[in-house]
Amino acid sequence: FAATGAAAAPTVLPAGLVASGIAVVLAGAVAFIGYRFVTAPPDDQAASSANAEHQGTATDGTQDTRQLLGLPAAAVDRSRPLWQVRLQLTKPMAWMPLICGVAAGAAASGNFHWTDPSDVLKVLIAMFMSGPLLAGYTQTVNDWYDREIDAINEPNRPIPSGLITENQVIAQIWALLLSGVAVAAGLDWWAGHWFDGVSGVFIGPMQVPPIVANALFGAVVAYIYSAPPLKLKQSGWIGVFACGASYIALPWWCGQSLLGELTPDVMILTVAYSIAGLGIAIINDFKSMEGDRKMGLRSMTVMFGVERAKWLCTGLIDATQLGVALYLALHGEPGWALAVSGALVPQVWYQAQYFLQDPLQFDVKYLLGAEPFFVVGLLCTALAIGQRSVVVM
Repeated sequence: FAATGAAAAPTVLPAGLVASGIAVVLAGAVAFIGYRFVTAPPDDQAASSANAEHQGTATDGTQDTRQLLGLPAAAVDRSRPLWQVRLQLTKPMAWMPLICGVAAGAAASGNFHWTDPSDVLKVLIAMFMSGPLLAGYTQTVNDWYDREIDAINEPNRPIPSGLITENQVIAQIWALLLSGVAVAAGLDWWAGHWFDGVSGVFIGPMQVPPIVANALFGAVVAYIYSAPPLKLKQSGWIGVFACGASYIALPWWCGQSLLGELTPDVMILTVAYSIAGLGIAIINDFKSMEGDRKMGLRSMTVMFGVERAKWLCTGLIDATQLGVALYLALHGEPGWALAVSGALVPQVWYQAQYFLQDPLQFDVKYLLGAEPFFVVGLLCTALAIGQRSVVVM
């Protein structure tokens, strides 16, 4: 994330030609995936049988490692110390999108300098807040309110298996939430946001600085996503998009607010980018399909069935990134547009090789292989914005 702020360097790439090429690919991708979605066979009991067959199967790595990362494991190890059970509840695999989102926001600010220890430390602390603390809070809350569903889908999870008590879970939820908000308050103080009269959200005369406001908003969304009576995850599209936005837009906003100014144009772009996060969030629905159906949750896999849901998932991920690449090309950044498009190529390969073949068996393998390239595209978009040559309005 080199210091920017200067105008983008001249490019010899023909922006119009790049934009036209991406537009053709986008139109073809939408048409092909739309056709496969419409013509996909209706779901049947085979999906539930396959879900039961793959449930808890360790297909990647050792069982101990999978448990620590929050991935499904083949058996319950009751000899593990409590700290490992607590770590499993926070699902470390879920931290990475938020950590990378903070990095993207820092890059988009145009004010990050690798050689400035203060900048590096600020971003590292923001990553710790967004990942282990607030994403950990989100995952723990979700597991607590999903304990009845997990007893069906993933009975080896810490709560349904009895590895951790109710009081211990509640204490962990509060500890992670309060720690996350406290760190957010400290970052706002470090960035000079407190009482500056311009930053954050104003409720009458009271100023809530931007990083604290972001943390509180994310915490509320996480709670109403999982907890009754709203339980947004029951509402289909709204719940899945709330989840996707929380993993892309909110950490980006945090990183950009920390080192620069978060502007409405960037907020719009990141919310649009969160449509891809919606597709990624659907991946988690496949392993939960059986329990979601029994408990009356309107997840994407329950609403559309496995065959259609897998095409919907990949379509949202791919079309969003191509749309962002087209947008960058149209705004005079053909180089970054090609970089975002190029990062999509290995993702499509992983989709064809694994996810579209069997989303129940290869969901984790697909995420481990494809998500790093998704992050590359996200960072390329952020760097283009950091040059201050790309704006939405």
